[in-house]
Amino acid sequence: MAFLYLAGVAPSAVAQVDQQRAQEYFKEALALCERDGGRLWGVSVCAPMVIADRRTQTIATSRPAPEEARPRLLGLVNAPVQWGGVTWGAYVWDFVVNRTPRERNELLLHELFHGVQPQLGLMAPALAPEHLDAVDGRYWLRLEWRALALALRESGEARNLAARDALAFRQARRTLYPPSVENERAQEITEGLAAYTGTVLAAPSPAEAIAGALALLANAEAGESFVRTFAYTSGPAYGLLLDASFPGWRRTVRGTDDLGSLVMRALAVQPATDATASATRYGGAEIRASEEKREQERQERLAELRRRFVDGPVLVITGGGSGMFDSRGAVVIPDIGTVYFGPYRQSGAWGSLEAEKGVLVATDGRSRRVSAPVRRDDGTFAGDGWTFKPAPGWVVREGSRRGDYEVVRQEP
Repeated sequence: MAFLYLAGVAPSAVAQVDQQRAQEYFKEALALCERDGGRLWGVSVCAPMVIADRRTQTIATSRPAPEEARPRLLGLVNAPVQWGGVTWGAYVWDFVVNRTPRERNELLLHELFHGVQPQLGLMAPALAPEHLDAVDGRYWLRLEWRALALALRESGEARNLAARDALAFRQARRTLYPPSVENERAQEITEGLAAYTGTVLAAPSPAEAIAGALALLANAEAGESFVRTFAYTSGPAYGLLLDASFPGWRRTVRGTDDLGSLVMRALAVQPATDATASATRYGGAEIRASEEKREQERQERLAELRRRFVDGPVLVITGGGSGMFDSRGAVVIPDIGTVYFGPYRQSGAWGSLEAEKGVLVATDGRSRRVSAPVRRDDGTFAGDGWTFKPAPGWVVREGSRRGDYEVVRQEP
């Protein structure tokens, strides 16, 4: 994965990694994946785990650590990492310790699934589905979630009717934004299936797994942005509907599949013919009103963000990278990119960037912008809530636009 995004905010630091608590967390997660015994996906998701705190440089491992140097991403990401020739599940201490037991186990198992996902052929690269910050994108997604919740609570024909509505809302959204269909589909495969796996394996029973998915659906609508987080909600819902209607689906699913299409075939249903009429059964008018109010406020916010990250002087960092950023509260600037607030840590061949007050990541993911910098005596650069340290061989120079700066390779 080129980068990792996180669906929630970690509270402030909880000091260094507590070895005893970390071992308890490892034991819980190991017991859950051993209970599964590889039945869910045909392969075991069990793997060594490491929890790290970047600030204190403390770590805990579920088995003796390799003698080779620690991966530089430890303490930065919740993601699989290679260490000593083995894939480890890596976690950020603050994110682990500040979750409920169920949420913690879901997180640990989610990332362990990412470790086996490539061998299952269930990785699908995707750009951010920025249309999910628009009025209609959010409107139809919220309706889809409400219909999915009803389908999970019901059975038989009532379930089929709710599933038809969910599929109709999904179809209505995708008809409006055809270029974004692939990004939605791919995110549901990559992150949606991981979220489904965490939900199922952490639950003591199928009924508890459904309760977990329903809780995700109920809470998701309050999110400030769905752009990077929607698949964490949709994935478990569609996966559990498939479990109920076609238990063998996990042995046949491919990275090119669409979860909605799989449910449609499994239930032998088609989308409802009139999505607008179906919307009345799920509070469509109330959703529309709240989204239009949000849009008015969003336009005011966009004007300010354009002044700060587009029209005003900025530092532009181009090139790939890896690290951690928080997707909650992100704001999409249409056709330009997404501004992420809160903790942001990225590094690449160009150096390392740490920010707390906003970073604009281009729509194609190939560049990031922060407000114009001031050079420090120690060779780093800083601005409003951010610091940047160029890697050896890279320099910060004036950009083509007056007041702008850019990071480039130093000429020999």
